[in-house]
Amino acid sequence: MREMKMSPPPAPREKSRIMSASEIERTLVRLAHEIVEKNDGGRNLGLVGIRRRGAPLAERLAGLIGGIEKTHIDTGVLDINFYRDDLSMRDLRPVVRPGAIGFDVAGRNIILVDDVLYTGRTARAALEALFDHGRPKRVQLLVLIDRGHRELPIEATFVGRRVSTTDREIVEVRLREVDREEQVVLVERAA
Repeated sequence: MREMKMSPPPAPREKSRIMSASEIERTLVRLAHEIVEKNDGGRNLGLVGIRRRGAPLAERLAGLIGGIEKTHIDTGVLDINFYRDDLSMRDLRPVVRPGAIGFDVAGRNIILVDDVLYTGRTARAALEALFDHGRPKRVQLLVLIDRGHRELPIEATFVGRRVSTTDREIVEVRLREVDREEQVVLVERAA
């Protein structure tokens, strides 16, 4: 009996670049100003990045807001793997990591930061995880890219860019802190 070798699925094809490094930086500066304006400054504000790429975005935004407001802005990281409701669909077991955000969220204006808003499931899981750490005064969602296709009634308060996509397309945010490069690209799954 001959053993059949299975070839790996074809790699996604890069279609276009959505944002360059300088466009990402300009967008973060604009978003920092919008946060300051909508929250009447930086007092009582905390930024919580959703692990993985939301964390460096939150750090960058906190630095920008801190520069505008001449104050320190608390930042933290939220790991939502245990809170995902689609784990069984992905055949993965939850990975539970220590979830210390790093500051008290109770009574604070919290900005949840993520790279891409798609179905809304990550944001829903992040809200559940955040409330396990305390009860914020207000929670707002910030995303670098909103690509639509929501499965849940979740909208971001702050959006870097809205991008129309098909279900076959994937938006990849690549950040120097995680990926050692800086850009946002649109890729298409192979047929």
